[in-house]
Amino acid sequence: MRRYGKHTDEDDVRVRPNRKGNRPRTHIRPKHEDASEGMVLTVDRGRLHVLIEGRTIVAMKARELGRKGVVVGDRVAVVGDLSGAKDTLARVVRVEERSSVLRRTADDDDPFERVVVANAEQLAIVTALADPEPRPRLIDRCLVAAFDSGLEPLLVLTKSDLAPADGLLETYRTLGVPYVVTNREELTDGEAADRVRERLTDRITVFVGHSGVGKTTLVNALVPERKRATGRVNAVTGRGRHTTTSALALPLPDDKGWVIDTPGVRSFGLHHVDPTRVIHAFPDLEPGTDGCPRACSHDEPECALDQWVADGHADPARLYSLRRLLATRERREGD
Repeated sequence: MRRYGKHTDEDDVRVRPNRKGNRPRTHIRPKHEDASEGMVLTVDRGRLHVLIEGRTIVAMKARELGRKGVVVGDRVAVVGDLSGAKDTLARVVRVEERSSVLRRTADDDDPFERVVVANAEQLAIVTALADPEPRPRLIDRCLVAAFDSGLEPLLVLTKSDLAPADGLLETYRTLGVPYVVTNREELTDGEAADRVRERLTDRITVFVGHSGVGKTTLVNALVPERKRATGRVNAVTGRGRHTTTSALALPLPDDKGWVIDTPGVRSFGLHHVDPTRVIHAFPDLEPGTDGCPRACSHDEPECALDQWVADGHADPARLYSLRRLLATRERREGD
C-alpha cells in the first residue's frame, strides 16, 4: 500500500528520529589546524588548566580523544574560548607526542599503570633525613622509575638539621646521582633554595617523595609567589599527611624552568618496568652484557657482568648497585 502520493518532496518523507539526540558517528576526525598549543598545568576533576600564551584557561577533553588520558606536563592543542575569562571552557582536541612519561603502579602485582607526569626531564627524589626516617627502598624504586623513563635523577635531602646526610649519601655514591642537602633554616634565608634552583634551571623537574618529607615546603621556597599548603608529620605513626592532592606545574622565577609538585606517595610500584632497560643507566656495565645468556636477570651464576667487573672494566660497587636496584622490584619498600 502506497503511503505517499505520486508527487512527494523532501518535506513529505518521514525520517526516523535519533533517540539519543546526537549526531551520527563518523570515523572522520577534524584536524583542528587552527588549534592553539599549550601546556597542562594541573588536572582537577576532569577540568584541565592549560597555559596558552601566558594565560591559564580551563578546558575539557574532547570526545574524539576517547580514553586517551591527559596529564600534567602534556603539550596539547586547544580550541574554543581561549580568553581565560571566568566560566569559559575550551576543548583539548589533541595530545602531542610525549618526550618522556613517568609511570608508577600501586604495587608490584598491580598491572594498572598510573601516569604521574609527561615530558619531564628530571626527577627530584625528595627525602627527609629524619622525621620521617629515610626509606632507601623507596629511593631505589624512584631511581629505577627514573632510569626506565629516561629522566635524570636528582636526590634532594631535607632536614639536615635533624640528622647528618653522610650515611645515606654513601649508599648512592657509586651511582653518581647528583644531590643537594637542605634544612629549614637555609630554606628560610634562601640559601638552600638557590642551590636547588641551580639544578633546575631550564629544565622540567618533577618532585616525588614520601608524605611529610618537606617536598611542598621546598617548592614554596623555589616559587614563593605560589604558596601551597603544608602539613606536619604524625608523632605516633611517623607518617606525613597528604597536603598536596593533585600534581601542579609551576614556573620558576624569570621562566628559568618548571617544577611539578606531586602528592606524597606511600608506595611506588614497578610492575610496568622492564628490568632490561635499567642497565642503560649504567654505561660502564652495559657493554659487559654482550656475553650474558638470553633473558639474563644480571643476578645469576651465568651473568657475564661478574667477569666484566673481574677483568677491571668497572667498579664492583657499581654492579652491586645495579643488582640492588633490580632487586627492588621483588621487595617492598619497608623491607
